Amino acid sequence: MNEFLSAAQALNKLISSIIWGPLMLLLILGTGIYFTLRTNFFQIRKFKLMLDKTIFSIFKKPLNTNKKLISPFQALTTALAGTIGTGNIVGTATAIAIGGPGALFWIVISSFFGMITKYAEILLAVKYRVIKADGEIAGGPMYYIQNGLKSRFLALSFAVFGLLASFGIGNIAQVNSISTSMYSSLRIEPLYTGIAVAILVSLVIIGNVQRIAKTTEKIVPFMTVFYIIITVIVLVKNYQNILSSVMLVISSAFNETSAIGGFVGSSLMLTIKSGISKGVFTNEAGLGSSPIAHAMADTDHPVSQAMWGIFEVFVDTILICSCTGIAIISSGKWSSGLLGAELAISAFSVGLGNFAPHAISFSLLFFAFLSLLGWSFYGEKCLEYIVKTDKFNFLYKILFSCVIVIGATSDLRIVWDISDTLNGFMAIPNLIALLALSNIVISTTKDYFK
Repeated sequence: MNEFLSAAQALNKLISSIIWGPLMLLLILGTGIYFTLRTNFFQIRKFKLMLDKTIFSIFKKPLNTNKKLISPFQALTTALAGTIGTGNIVGTATAIAIGGPGALFWIVISSFFGMITKYAEILLAVKYRVIKADGEIAGGPMYYIQNGLKSRFLALSFAVFGLLASFGIGNIAQVNSISTSMYSSLRIEPLYTGIAVAILVSLVIIGNVQRIAKTTEKIVPFMTVFYIIITVIVLVKNYQNILSSVMLVISSAFNETSAIGGFVGSSLMLTIKSGISKGVFTNEAGLGSSPIAHAMADTDHPVSQAMWGIFEVFVDTILICSCTGIAIISSGKWSSGLLGAELAISAFSVGLGNFAPHAISFSLLFFAFLSLLGWSFYGEKCLEYIVKTDKFNFLYKILFSCVIVIGATSDLRIVWDISDTLNGFMAIPNLIALLALSNIVISTTKDYFK
């Protein structure tokens, strides 16, 4: 069995090195640059309008054109539930621990271009969404690939990889972070954590998307504000180091980082790769997952909902990950040799003291719980597309809940690696469709502003 796992891990490592190699990262970054140039830096020119159409519009009366739709804000929080997860804390900390402070610069750069990539994804998802016989709305990359690109094969490929990824990065990877952090901070056995999380998740997902949306619209804003507050406390404590930390981020982004303390040093290529890959992992721009939720929004135009995608990446990565990264670097703990959650806890202890382990564990608990909700919806819709019916949705939800217990009680490091590879496979057909349908994105955008 051990030999089989070793062989599987070696094979996956080879595939992953190709899938997430320089060409893929260049393709993802290049897609964002391409749309940025074609829209004449839309994410900058229309930033104020984006805020007016998104966060400043949440108090407006919803359209209510279809009772089976969800509000644009609920679509955002459902999408953020899938993207705001361990990547914001663990991913950012790991990128800095491996690639040095300069990795944070590349996280922000990739996210800047990722904003317009997410915009294009959501625009196409809403434009090509379909109304099923029962009035239910369905959309996402599989639909704009099939109906826009006219390729059932690529659409099916995306759906299959998305379904598999929902059990990996969307389930086992998330609950494993919860059980590990709960055991570290409160000594709660992983089995008990797994059972509790499985019950809570099943209570939410065994229903319709409206139940998930109503849950995420309450928890996501609260958790986002809570995490930003504890991060600001750390930054205030380290205020004298903030400017020098920002300068270190910028200077390290274009130079090799020498070994210091427990930090082994990194090459410029490793710094860039760590930053871009973790930026993509955090906001999922280009992977095609979030548009599945946004396609359900009650909106009057594809561009109106697509602007929420710009806001989503801005909050998820540029705001939260930047605050996390500067908090870690300004604490001086980035070179301690620690990784992931351990590094975050050590850095936040500078400002929060003994409360830091509990604060990080609490954040990881809810962020990962939200990711479970978001990814369960993505997996359900991918399955629905594959089998062309929703008759198996309930079975999927039961299986998804059971896998939570397995993920909480197992040390499945290979699942993290395989899940990362599956995310890469999801991105390929999605990026092909985005580039092939770029004229549709541009013409639809122009139509909105006429």
